[in-house]
Amino acid sequence: MTTVDPVYWDPYDPALAADPYPTFRRLRAEAPLYYNEKHDFYAVTRFADCERGLPDAKTFSSARGGILELIKSGLEIPPGTLIFEDPPTHDIHRRLLVRVFTPRRISALEPKVREYCRQVLDPLVGETRFDLIQAVGAEMPMRVIGMLMGIPESDQAELRDMFDSKLRTENGGQMDLSEGAILSGEIFGPYIDWRKEHPSDDLMTDLLMTEFTDEQGVRRTLTRDEVLSYVTIVASAGNETTGRLIGWIGSALARHPEARRELVADRSLIPNGIEEILRLEPPAPFAARYVTEDVVFHDTTVPAGAAVIFVLASANRDEERFDDPDRLDIRRRISQQFTFGFGAHYCLGAALARLEGRVALEEILTRFPDWEVDWEVAKLAQTSTVRGWETLPLVIG
Repeated sequence: MTTVDPVYWDPYDPALAADPYPTFRRLRAEAPLYYNEKHDFYAVTRFADCERGLPDAKTFSSARGGILELIKSGLEIPPGTLIFEDPPTHDIHRRLLVRVFTPRRISALEPKVREYCRQVLDPLVGETRFDLIQAVGAEMPMRVIGMLMGIPESDQAELRDMFDSKLRTENGGQMDLSEGAILSGEIFGPYIDWRKEHPSDDLMTDLLMTEFTDEQGVRRTLTRDEVLSYVTIVASAGNETTGRLIGWIGSALARHPEARRELVADRSLIPNGIEEILRLEPPAPFAARYVTEDVVFHDTTVPAGAAVIFVLASANRDEERFDDPDRLDIRRRISQQFTFGFGAHYCLGAALARLEGRVALEEILTRFPDWEVDWEVAKLAQTSTVRGWETLPLVIG
């Protein structure tokens, strides 16, 4: 007789982060409501449970943060931090951002994104190997955010490195929140002050100038601190998650060369291919919430005051929702997935991330239709919030 140890999941364990999907499969089957005593949190991993919980902002609050470390820290969240707010305040602030973060503004970036990809990829033609993260993944997202907000190109690398360092953790450790960490956006202060005196056609100017009616019914523009919060959220979220997506495109298509060959032969499959890679390897695999009142999952009460993690990466591979969920199927019909969240906090930058992923893949396939990965050298970044490659050396076929 064999004894199987109870399933254990720790979001801070790098060994589990390397390939979390077997553990997620066991959680869905054996402990769909999971409690981690060491870190004192609950987790749900099934699609149906995420679909039920994520839109319920009354029970599952974002006001204490959307990251486990933030919720457990008790750190005060600055007003206007959109992703860490609940309705109705969240809805008012989100509507303002929707007004300036328009489809027209996003689509207008495509020629610039494509030109940037060409500039960085053309010099690599003829090389037998290069690091996809160094060449594209670490650079392009911050460049695009810079285009969107009017940040000079000369300053973008510093901003990218700052956001990256804020999310890094030591082996098995947690994010350092001693100085507010990811919530501090004062680095953008000089740009905001400059834009106030020198308006331009960019997102930062629109945030400074656009009037809205706040939660007290007052018609006004955003304060400087509120603009700082908005800009910080847009820049950090757009940089980190999209950069990880570029890496997952490279590794997923190395592991599934038949899918890559299909994309080379039929470019019309690329948008759905990006959607499938997003499902298979979400750059932001978790969403944490603070529980405001007792709630029952699977006949067990999660008490008010608890922290719960919605494991989006697990829900995206739920056998009850997706056939053969661990397989990359670029023709899969995906009606709903959780890579960009669900409900009130659905990611405002989803369209931009999809655009960047699509354009990058189109330009990569044009120059490099065949590649493998040097897995001995490839390295995952160490963070507790996003998941992706720090280095991904491509060997060109």
